[in-house]
Amino acid sequence: MDNLIIVAAVLISLAIGVVIGIIYRKKIAESKIQGAEKEAKRLVDLAKIEAENIKKEEIFKAKEEIIKNKEELDKEIKERRGELQRQETRLIQKEENLEKRSDMYEKREKDLDKEYGLLEEKKEDIENLRQEQMKELQRISGLSKDQAKEYLLEEIEKEITPEKAALIRELEQKAKEQAEKNAKEILGYAIQKCAADHTSEMTVSLVSLPNDDMKGRIIGREGRNIKALETLTGIDLIIDDTPEAVVISGFDPLRREVAKLALEKLINDGRIHPAKIEEMVEKAKEEVAATIKAEGERAMLETGVNSLNPEIVNLLGKLKYRTSYGQNVLNHSIEVSNLARIMAEELGLDAKRARRAGLLHDIGKALDHDMEGTHVEIGVDILKKYKENPLVINAVEAHHGDVEPQTLEAILVQAADAISASRPGARRETLEVYIKRLETLENIADSFDGVEKSFAIQAGREVRVIVKPDKIDDDQMTILARDIAKRVEDEMEYPGQIKVNIVRETRAVEYAK
Repeated sequence: MDNLIIVAAVLISLAIGVVIGIIYRKKIAESKIQGAEKEAKRLVDLAKIEAENIKKEEIFKAKEEIIKNKEELDKEIKERRGELQRQETRLIQKEENLEKRSDMYEKREKDLDKEYGLLEEKKEDIENLRQEQMKELQRISGLSKDQAKEYLLEEIEKEITPEKAALIRELEQKAKEQAEKNAKEILGYAIQKCAADHTSEMTVSLVSLPNDDMKGRIIGREGRNIKALETLTGIDLIIDDTPEAVVISGFDPLRREVAKLALEKLINDGRIHPAKIEEMVEKAKEEVAATIKAEGERAMLETGVNSLNPEIVNLLGKLKYRTSYGQNVLNHSIEVSNLARIMAEELGLDAKRARRAGLLHDIGKALDHDMEGTHVEIGVDILKKYKENPLVINAVEAHHGDVEPQTLEAILVQAADAISASRPGARRETLEVYIKRLETLENIADSFDGVEKSFAIQAGREVRVIVKPDKIDDDQMTILARDIAKRVEDEMEYPGQIKVNIVRETRAVEYAK
């Protein structure tokens, strides 16, 4: 019981202590709050005083800045006023100067008017004097004004005629040289792009025999077989001592080809008598006709020429069996067509017309054995018959200069024909000329001092010159090449260009002992 009382007393004491502590702490807190409020009020009052001071200070600074700016502005206004006054003064001076100048110009204008009047009067006097002098000159010379003018022009023309002629000759020479150079380049380019066979055709054909006994069978009893073959083909059979061979001779290559085919068929068949000969000749003619058609179509294909009449195609095929100075006419026509086309393309002309005219230019040679007239006349008649283009006909007619060419393509056909016929190896009669040209080229190179040996190569398009290294140094080589080229240009005629190639070789030899 006593313990409870003690505990209760302790608890009550604690509660009273707590209440008293709270009251005490509250009073302390209130006291602190009152102190803080006083301090805050004091600080606020100080801040207001300080802010008022700062405000006054800033107002003072602003006033000072305003006064300063006002002073600067007044100064600037004063300076600008002074500048404006100076400008106004200058303008007034300029205006006064302009007025003075205006007065001076007016005065000068009046003076010029007076001078102009005097000049007009003097001009009239001079003109009258000139007229009087002209009349006096006409009286003294006995010539009118127009006659004197004409006389002077004639005299001047006589004086300048030599100079004019020299100038014309010089210009013509330059134009000619340039034209020749361009023509050589185009011709050389066309020749290099066009390859063709060399001549190989002859007027005889050779037929091989299996043995010499076959010669008797070909001749037949009392020569009836050989007579039948010669009669049917129109050629001559030459049976001589040539071992195992029969020579077929005839000017007409078409008939010669028929006879050759027929004889080869008879030899293969083994049965040789007049009836069989006639049969084989007919078969040979059919084969030749088929070959003619095929060759004509081949020519069209190789040249790119289209829309030819079938009869013209057959005539083209016949040119396979026709030669001119040993040159096959069909191959020549194809070559001319290609050359003309190449040159026309280089010059920007009608390549289609050029190659067509080139292919047909010798078409008359297919019938010139059977008809009267030149191959040009026959060819023109054939093309007119089949309504060929008139410009193509003109090119065919003009390719040997029989008529004037109407187009540039016709001139190209002439050039292509000359190139094809005159190229080395094309025709037999030009072989000697070709060899002579090569020899001339080598002789020109050999004629210079220091040249050991020269060789014409590339079909005469290059000359290779070997020089002596102890006489010709590297610098002299350049001069030598130029001199040789200049002499070749002066002394030779050739298509395209010739390359002069100088070779200098230095050798050092030593022996190990």
